[in-house]
Amino acid sequence: MTGTDERPDAFARTDDGVSVAYQCRGDEAGRPLVLLAGQANNHHWWDGVREDFHGTARTITLDYRGTGASDAPRDGYSTPRFADDVVGVLDALGIERADVYGTSMGGRVAQWVAARHPERVRRLVLGCTSPGGPLAVERDASVRRALAQPDPDAVRQTLTELMYSPGWIAEHPVPYGTLGDPGMPPHARRGHLVASNRHDAWNALPSVVAPTLILHGDQDRLTPPENVPLLAARIPDARAHLLPGARHAYFEEHREAAGALVREFLG
Repeated sequence: MTGTDERPDAFARTDDGVSVAYQCRGDEAGRPLVLLAGQANNHHWWDGVREDFHGTARTITLDYRGTGASDAPRDGYSTPRFADDVVGVLDALGIERADVYGTSMGGRVAQWVAARHPERVRRLVLGCTSPGGPLAVERDASVRRALAQPDPDAVRQTLTELMYSPGWIAEHPVPYGTLGDPGMPPHARRGHLVASNRHDAWNALPSVVAPTLILHGDQDRLTPPENVPLLAARIPDARAHLLPGARHAYFEEHREAAGALVREFLG
């Protein structure tokens, strides 16, 4: 089967009783590859590129709690909790070990999957992300102010420009699948924001045993590329690659180059 098929969601039940939707695409005989989306996004974050991995992989996505078809509880939002939800999906599928590729907040979640459940991760890819905590390099004050505007249209425009270059935006009209799940209830959106902001895996990263590839756009202002050497220094078996001219959604705008790097790394 190809990556364009629309098999229905399946559901995993977490240990705290939350129903988490997940989606499997590609050849069922392929090596399992978990794709983890950014903050406040569902599995459609990956729609533009997931089929690029179906030559060798069976891709697995999920709707984080609070997004998509998953339950939206009032609490339980943190990157370690999201990581445990990922493992719950692997358990539901009977998958003992998978490759894990997380971008943005998904990269933060992927750090915890690899650190807390090292036996479940064969290879790890971290994209446009950071270790979190006081030693991470945060976005500058002008970006924070722009994203905190009261006008939602202005915020969406700012986020679009942080994700993509002007040339790419001009050639690729909306909609974009990386600007947030419009169906999220407000409490879940706040929960995702708090989860991402409170992420701090600094002390856990040295326990990651999976070979790790770190990818980042060198023009990323949403998550500054200065976080790349921090991650690379904390993870024992890590290599890093900066994509010239790329912003936060490097995996989509620089699809060919980024996809080739990931496929080569995963083997």
